Amino acid sequence: MSNYGGAITTDPSDLTRQNLNLFSLIIVSGNNVSYNKTFGEEDFDPKRYVDLSLKSNLSKTQKTFDGLPRSGENGTVSVEDLKVFIATYFDDAGDDLVYYDPEDFFPEPQGFLPKVKNPEVRSWALEVHALWKNLSRKVSDGVLEHSELHTMLPLPEAVVVPGSRFREVYYWDSYWVIRGLLASKMYTTAKAIVTNLIFLVDTYGYALNGARAYYTNRSQPPLLSAMVYEIYNRTCDVELVRKALPALLEEHAFWNSEIHKVTIQDAQGSNHNLSRYYAMWNKPRPESSTIDKESASKFSGNSKKQQFYREVASAAESGWDFSTRWMRNTSEFSTLSTTSILPVDLNVYILKMEQNIAFFANVLGHKSTMESFLEAAEARKNAINSVFWNDEMGQWLDYRPTNGPICKESETWQACNQNQNAYASNFIPLWIDLFRSDAALVENVMGSLQSSGLVHAAGIATSLINSGQQWDFPNGWAPLQHMIVEGLLRSGVKEARSLAEDIAVRWIKTNYIGYKKTGAMHEKYDVQKCGAFGGGGEYIPQTGFGWSNGVVLTFLEEFGWPEDRSIGC
Repeated sequence: MSNYGGAITTDPSDLTRQNLNLFSLIIVSGNNVSYNKTFGEEDFDPKRYVDLSLKSNLSKTQKTFDGLPRSGENGTVSVEDLKVFIATYFDDAGDDLVYYDPEDFFPEPQGFLPKVKNPEVRSWALEVHALWKNLSRKVSDGVLEHSELHTMLPLPEAVVVPGSRFREVYYWDSYWVIRGLLASKMYTTAKAIVTNLIFLVDTYGYALNGARAYYTNRSQPPLLSAMVYEIYNRTCDVELVRKALPALLEEHAFWNSEIHKVTIQDAQGSNHNLSRYYAMWNKPRPESSTIDKESASKFSGNSKKQQFYREVASAAESGWDFSTRWMRNTSEFSTLSTTSILPVDLNVYILKMEQNIAFFANVLGHKSTMESFLEAAEARKNAINSVFWNDEMGQWLDYRPTNGPICKESETWQACNQNQNAYASNFIPLWIDLFRSDAALVENVMGSLQSSGLVHAAGIATSLINSGQQWDFPNGWAPLQHMIVEGLLRSGVKEARSLAEDIAVRWIKTNYIGYKKTGAMHEKYDVQKCGAFGGGGEYIPQTGFGWSNGVVLTFLEEFGWPEDRSIGC
């Protein structure tokens, strides 16, 4: 066990008892198998293999594998022998979850999307709503009874998975899944997701990237408090707040622990504490091990490889895996330096957490906690403005304090250390009331967004750099559309509301046309072409899809769809 700023966490080395250890050896090590040739898959995905469940104990399975016939200098196992071995000793990926019929699902909930008047759009919205049933799962009894045979973690409640290769619950995805569930009146399912995340915080000291053993080395953008807030807003469930508050305090301590906290001294000599991503891992990610090893092959020394692996895992913790945001050289993936960057959006999420904790403490009558977190929120707001705000650009920019690893001592702010590339994350602070309540600021930022080059025919691009990474141009992602649109909308500025609706309409249309063309909702979209799904990155485009469904339903609930408005591009 390790202690990170008061958050007790499981040492990632404990993963050795899981079947992923065996597959790190036989599937993901690269010593015994040529992946594409062996499995005949054009797009080999190592995640599938670490998601398999053992049928019997690890030592017996290991012994059998060690006894398989070998050939050649490298001791290669034949394709047929390996396939027979896998079929004999492992259950298929996804078998550790079973389909679950949510009790609060109704084909057309009472009061569903009352502002959607167009019958064509309404019919489609009901199809998207029905996807919650397709994506609902429960952890199998086998996981609960013999967790050592699975990489899936035992969870107490039902889950909603994103879809396709993402066969488990994911942390930050769950916020937009919950927003969609609330539009679908599925309050019980939404609360179950939060209960699972609280369970993970109670068990590990923080909410994991996802509910797999190989994700215990990192978290994801911290939005648990925002989930609780949205559910409370609809249900006034004080018991949920009471259950969540201790976990939120623990999560806050995790994100402000020594490994995450960085102190910056501004131009006026004031010190500000901000947070960064920092995964507790310096090896290839088990679910992407072949890819990580290939990327690290450019480094000669073991210590350089270990640092690179940490940067990769930390970028995965950010949710933006991968993007030029995290690269010193935007054309070279090996220059990832995530841990040396203070991200705008992470600090916005922590600010929101601090505001929400203060709100929940007030609901429960914990006055001293409320006052403490109001003070913390004000301090972080000042830090965000002092370190990230660029008045000339009208945006908040990521900050890189040094060219190397961040030191524990405070560092003096320098304007040249702001990343002046345009990213959608530069506008995320508008999502927070402390920023969007300033009308003059909103107008400035709105003008900056409109002239940034990020707004396209089918939504907001993630960046302007076409790097081939999925969190770059031309991809647009549902969470980024939603946060920026909601920030503009709730500012109260008339022109901002108009821009928000325009972006939402573009996004709804591209989701609709894409659905009609392919019969599926997609993980990401190409903002240049209405109805085109996105690409790039280290896996093939995925469908399902949790957060895309949630944002479409949320936008339709907010803006509606008039009967005479066309849904075509």
